[in-house]
Amino acid sequence: MTGQDELKALPLRELPLRDLHVAAGARFGGFAGWSMPITYPLGVMKEHLHAREHAGLFDISHMKLFRLTGPQAETALARACPLDPAAIAPSRSKYTLLLDGKAGILDDLIVTRLGPDAFVVVANAGNAEADEAELEARAAGLDVAIEPLDRVFLALQGPGAEAAASRAGLPVEDLVFMQGIEPRENWFLSRSGYTGEDGFEIGLPEADARALVEALLGDSSVAWIGLAARDSLRLEAGLCLHGQDITPQTNPVEAGLMWAIPKSPRERGGFVGAPALAKPAVSSAVQ
Repeated sequence: MTGQDELKALPLRELPLRDLHVAAGARFGGFAGWSMPITYPLGVMKEHLHAREHAGLFDISHMKLFRLTGPQAETALARACPLDPAAIAPSRSKYTLLLDGKAGILDDLIVTRLGPDAFVVVANAGNAEADEAELEARAAGLDVAIEPLDRVFLALQGPGAEAAASRAGLPVEDLVFMQGIEPRENWFLSRSGYTGEDGFEIGLPEADARALVEALLGDSSVAWIGLAARDSLRLEAGLCLHGQDITPQTNPVEAGLMWAIPKSPRERGGFVGAPALAKPAVSSAVQ
């Protein structure tokens, strides 16, 4: 039985804010082991257009945040991914990959530096448990703690996202693209997105999330957007989805993702998958 088959055989997990989605008239379906809102009464096309024209609110709590802390957190990340963690400035985020020994893509991740010895890693839903095990294994023997965070995770996307976030009290005005901060205890706020639009991601405790959702949806420019429109938005923007466009059977060259691997780790190696990535057949494809 494959990992995906095992996910299908297990009962679907429910989002912490499921009751809010039910009240909003969401239609649910299974995705990566979770019962997810697929569409709302607006319908896929209008949801898609709303995110393109105004501000769409997505519940992405199926995704997982990990906090890495300790004096060897940089070393652990450099071993785990084709990444140069020392070059990531405070509060900056970097897109990276988790590779297997054959340079197959186990997952794509966003890594944000929160402090000298602290990082947040955002992983995809279906890979969260496997990613945690991989990170732990690759950090073996190092002075680093890897903590999975219990957070509601929301995304606000669209040309009206900054204004709506600001009206809801989020400190987004000074946040630039691919930057992340902890605006208060147990909160994580970043500016990236997977729709091709400007937007923000907020990881926060459930009680705070309910109050924030109420504030955001009280804004006429904001509407819930389901998984179907999220997929059409990222397809329109030409963004990869792990498990569909990139898999462990795909290497970064085949995926067109070598831009995500800085020159220094390519030359230095030391990360899992480095020897396979450096093989002549793969290297020549990069030229």
